[in-house]
Amino acid sequence: MSAETALNDVSNVASRLQSLRLATPAEDERDTTENTVAGGSAAASGVVADAGGPSTVREPLRNITLSRARRALNFVGDEDQPLMSSSSTARCEASFSNSDNRPPINAANTSYLDGRAQNNGTENSTTQNQPAVMYNWQGTKATMRERIVFLFNNEILSDVTFLVGRGAQHQRIPAHKLVLSSGSAVFDAMFNGTLATASSEIEVPDVEPAAFLAVLLFLYTDEIQIDPETVMTTLYTAKKYAVAALEKHCVDFLKNNLTSDNAFLLLTQARLFDEPQLASVCLDTIDRFTTEAFNADGFTDIDIDTLMIVLERDTLRVRESKLFQAVLRYV
Repeated sequence: MSAETALNDVSNVASRLQSLRLATPAEDERDTTENTVAGGSAAASGVVADAGGPSTVREPLRNITLSRARRALNFVGDEDQPLMSSSSTARCEASFSNSDNRPPINAANTSYLDGRAQNNGTENSTTQNQPAVMYNWQGTKATMRERIVFLFNNEILSDVTFLVGRGAQHQRIPAHKLVLSSGSAVFDAMFNGTLATASSEIEVPDVEPAAFLAVLLFLYTDEIQIDPETVMTTLYTAKKYAVAALEKHCVDFLKNNLTSDNAFLLLTQARLFDEPQLASVCLDTIDRFTTEAFNADGFTDIDIDTLMIVLERDTLRVRESKLFQAVLRYV
């Protein structure tokens, strides 16, 4: 077959595609078969279309339906070089396959997804480069109490810091307003009242750090940590912040450890902290063990008002001469 005959076949095929309209499926199949046969004839002749051939085939594609456009593209692709790159063909076929009511692929959406994927990759790499931090400590605590105990004197989640003590005893103690406010009316007013402080650091110069930590330990854990050395300062701190339950524990501790040797000192502290029950117990002890109480080393350290209260009592079990000698020693 001559080259002129092959070109006429291609022209006839293009004219036939242009004249196609909505046809039955049987006609579509017949057209496809004829186009394939025509394409095979042209290929068998070994004749390559000239430069004007492909443009002659592409022009009619503007007026035919999408399904026929796909068949025309396939036909021309067999006859000549590809009309578009593989990426362009993929986008075209994706648009043609929109007959199942899926939303069309939008170039802006595609670029947004590509950008999001790149950003996620960047975030992941940044996260991996960050230093290891304490994570999921909550998962290691089975109960709420364990989690609150963990927060005691801990910087984690703390929102206030107390500067406790003065001089060499000065100490920074982190705390959590929620825990403190739920256990103390004073702390509640301090953080949530009308005149609530806005500072994240609060100075407490009149309290010893050990006593302050004992109060916080009780608020966080309900544990009591007092001893003969710290019981009085802990009692003072508990009364300062209105932690009544801890006050009672301190008073009970003093009662259980009350002796004739410390009766006068505890009586002084009971009056200072306005603890009438403790003061009453101290006076009863002095009444029963008057001589031992007056001979104790701490007797000379009491204030004059406390001494006058004791001397006015008629229940002291001591001779007046002994009592006079004790007063002279005090002076």
